[in-house]
Amino acid sequence: MSGPGGVLRIVILGGTGEARSFVETALARHGPAIDPITSLAGRTQAPAALPGRVRIGGFGGPAGLAGYLRAEAVDLLVDATHPFARHMPHHAAEAAAESGIPRLRLERAPWRPGIGDRWHSLKSVEAAAECLPDHGRRALVTVGAQEATRFAAIEGAQIYLRAIDAAGLPPERADLRHILARGPFDLEAERALLAQYRIDLLVTKNSGGAATVAKLEAARAVGIPVLMVDRPTPPVPGPRVETVAAALDWLAKRLEERRRDVMN
Repeated sequence: MSGPGGVLRIVILGGTGEARSFVETALARHGPAIDPITSLAGRTQAPAALPGRVRIGGFGGPAGLAGYLRAEAVDLLVDATHPFARHMPHHAAEAAAESGIPRLRLERAPWRPGIGDRWHSLKSVEAAAECLPDHGRRALVTVGAQEATRFAAIEGAQIYLRAIDAAGLPPERADLRHILARGPFDLEAERALLAQYRIDLLVTKNSGGAATVAKLEAARAVGIPVLMVDRPTPPVPGPRVETVAAALDWLAKRLEERRRDVMN
């Protein structure tokens, strides 16, 4: 093991609720047996505090990440980045293979439409922005700050961009407003928001998870349509789980394997 006294060193590529829950629960269960390092991209201005060590910023591609893993003598890599992360899952797979360390992809399950939902599935945020005026005139858009600029040029619609903070959002104007808020959100609050701004269309990505599902429940309850952006190409091959519980089971097995190795 890499750490002093046989401590298992883990890098968690984070920024999601699953990453936070994994680190918190892993430390509660295994305490001094693990040394978790959560890596954040640094796009959020004031990320919530995390237990364990935290690093912020990019790695410089797969080679940079591989170099970091070797320099820190990392034992395990858990990729818990967002389901719509375009590059990091691939970088993580390449870096783990080059470094020869086990990697796990923790990616929550997507949402599924239910009875009463009025979803229009689209392949990209660009496609959602292009067809938005055909489906509504007052849209709540929750696609993340990085891609919110695609809605800045829309004419003939009132756009409300919701994000954690204003970093990266296009400037406000009469027909484009910011709603700054951090989830989780509940159904009552989401219904109130739809009523307050007279929203007649929701635009979102199929991120999955419980923290923001209330907006879909609210849209269903009041009967407004949803432009749902599908997830990108399936993740790279390799071990993959959809729940924090399954990721913790994977970690427990790696710890047990290491204990057996030390005893032998």
